[in-house]
Amino acid sequence: MTEGGRKSDRELRRAAPAEDPSAVASRGGARGVRALAERIFPVAWGAPLVVWQGVFYLAPFLFMLVLTFWIVQNFRLTPDATLENWAKILATGYFWDAYGRSLLGAGIAALAGSVLAFPCAYVLGLKVSPQARLLGACLLITPFFTSYLVRAFTWRTMLGDNGVINVALGYVGLGPFQMIDNLFGTVVGYLTLVFPLILVLQLLSLSFVDRRLIEAAHNLGCGGLRVVLVVVVPAARVGLVLAAAFAFVLSFGDFVSPQTLGGSNPPTLSLLVVEQIRGAFHWPRASVIAVVMVATLLSVIAASMALAYRSGGGRR
Repeated sequence: MTEGGRKSDRELRRAAPAEDPSAVASRGGARGVRALAERIFPVAWGAPLVVWQGVFYLAPFLFMLVLTFWIVQNFRLTPDATLENWAKILATGYFWDAYGRSLLGAGIAALAGSVLAFPCAYVLGLKVSPQARLLGACLLITPFFTSYLVRAFTWRTMLGDNGVINVALGYVGLGPFQMIDNLFGTVVGYLTLVFPLILVLQLLSLSFVDRRLIEAAHNLGCGGLRVVLVVVVPAARVGLVLAAAFAFVLSFGDFVSPQTLGGSNPPTLSLLVVEQIRGAFHWPRASVIAVVMVATLLSVIAASMALAYRSGGGRR
């Protein structure tokens, strides 16, 4: 640039009116308010959830954890700091039998429910029209409109020695079979509780599978079963795993099915909690069992999340 050009630029800048400092401060203040609002906005939206979880989950759980170290004297809770309750519960074979029984029943319900629900979810999610899928989803949530306790008692009348199923089997020379007051009856009750939820979660997951992947697999010569195993299941892995995890969580803590269809003897952990409170009014030992249950469920959820979102698939 020439000397004359530089002088001309200096003269133009000199001749331009000075900007009002108040306007500069006003713009700076507006930017500061905007930045503050951007920081506060997500906090304001997330605060209700944090408060809700803190008040209705974290605080009761911490109180229950503290309660495990208290003692009962003359049927009265007495604050203390003893490990007696933990030693008493964890050293009892009766507790570990119930623990294993609870794991087994919940695991069977989660696995059986996932396997039984998948064909229906696959058809609704990938094989029918959107209108039929919407109708199917509406029908799936209909069981939630009926009391779970009523459904469990209905199964008891159907599975009894003189129930509908045993009578029908008798016409073909089979039975009667003992289908209640045992593990089978308990699992049937668990499935009554979790099956609609498993189906809905699987349906949501399968509805988002990319159809082009399925078409490409067919074009490459894959059969129907191989497409399902190699393409559909990995693509919907997150929903399938989480559906099974939720089924396990609900079944593991359920009280109605072990009581109504399982005969409550031998008990599950949920029944042990009730026994400790009703029979001995021993809230600290019941709290020990409850804390073990919560720790187990958190471990299952963590393992399920790791399996669902592990690297190499699951995220789309």
